[in-house]
Amino acid sequence: MHHLQFLRALTLGIALGSLFASTLTATPAQAGASILVEADSGKVLRAENATYPWYPASVTKLMTMYVTLQAVKQGRITLDTLFTVSRNALAQAPTKMGFAVGTQVTVDNALKMMMVKSANDMAVLLAEGVDGSIENFADDMTRTAHRLGMTESNFVNPNGLPADGQITSARDLAILARALIHDFAEYNYYWHIPAIKFGRRVVRNYNKLLGRYPGADGMKTGFICASGFNLVATATRGNKQLIAVVLGAPSSAARAVKAAELLEGGFTQNPLSWLTPALGSVDKLEPINADPPNLHDEVCGRHRKRLAAEDEEDESGGESGGVDTPFSALLSSLRAPTPKGAALLSDFGAVTPTVVYTGPTRTAAQLANLASEAVSHHKKRRSAKTAAVKPADEKDTSEKAHHEKGAEEKAKAGKAATDKKADAHSWTPTSPSALAASPPPGLETKPDADASKKRHKTKPPIRPTVTQ
Repeated sequence: MHHLQFLRALTLGIALGSLFASTLTATPAQAGASILVEADSGKVLRAENATYPWYPASVTKLMTMYVTLQAVKQGRITLDTLFTVSRNALAQAPTKMGFAVGTQVTVDNALKMMMVKSANDMAVLLAEGVDGSIENFADDMTRTAHRLGMTESNFVNPNGLPADGQITSARDLAILARALIHDFAEYNYYWHIPAIKFGRRVVRNYNKLLGRYPGADGMKTGFICASGFNLVATATRGNKQLIAVVLGAPSSAARAVKAAELLEGGFTQNPLSWLTPALGSVDKLEPINADPPNLHDEVCGRHRKRLAAEDEEDESGGESGGVDTPFSALLSSLRAPTPKGAALLSDFGAVTPTVVYTGPTRTAAQLANLASEAVSHHKKRRSAKTAAVKPADEKDTSEKAHHEKGAEEKAKAGKAATDKKADAHSWTPTSPSALAASPPPGLETKPDADASKKRHKTKPPIRPTVTQ
């Protein structure tokens, strides 16, 4: 009996293994591409079209950050170095900060804006500042990628805006994520900042897992119509850190769901894991010689209810590409290996944004001053708005008081007249002489100079009417 159960389990495992292995060559335009890797060992836990060439979109900025931090480590620049916004930087397509030409920004602030807001102009600012031009920096990016073992990657710009020569793969991005974690551990805060604050404006990270998925600590999202929605996500629980790469998702919600499912599968102990075939280490996966799929029609076609964008908050089933329930409800249906009943993804509450600014590096005291000035400015604006409407309010109040006063005086006059009539009705004469001496109230007569004439005036005689 036990032998039969073992054979059944073995048969099931082989079948699952075959199915799992077949996903390595599934149609990319339909299934997208993904990979799940252990950060320390590089062991591949899951893979689907992982070596298929892909347009990276804004996950390109992970390589921009690597090359920039490499320049810091080499002593060529510091995090306090000021770079100047050029016309070329300002001309980049949104998403961007939009600072005027000539504005200076430190390397530190540019990295924060680039990683959280995915600011394309800040990527160009860093590229021009580090290597003098976009072309030189792109060459630096490609050389660095090949040195790290990212043999399928090629870069022509630092921000991932559409370009035929901008190519990578899920496998290569997992290699890059491992390199960042290993080579720049002291700078890991750059890829898990939940939000930034510039003046009174707060921008939350487009990576929906940060602050929502237990243990999420990175890294970067990306989107162009040709690539679909991309995400490189990392999470740590205990001593285990995993890297999940999702490429070609149909929406921002779908990519977060997929990444969360991959991570959850990696953290959850699978009793049949020993039955699935080993996929080896990430750097040993064989590249595929093909052109990147262009998902423009699938992702940005006319079937969409609204224009797809990196910062979309798409949580509707109709546009989530197979996600049949609202985003939060779907994720909460999965369970993490944390206290019983804990949802896989839930909002951990308000986050504290990291303050960013232009100009030279500021001290903690200066930053506190900056925050105070922003609050003061906000209060002044509110006071100015209140003052602007105050005269109208006073006018309304004055008119109201005027009407109320008129109504009150009218009421008093009416009451006085009523009182006089009442006095007249209640007065009783005692004698004819008293009537002459003191007429009833309201019936007093004014002196008349022609009174004597009136008394002696006779009425004209009445003549008969003659009818002819």
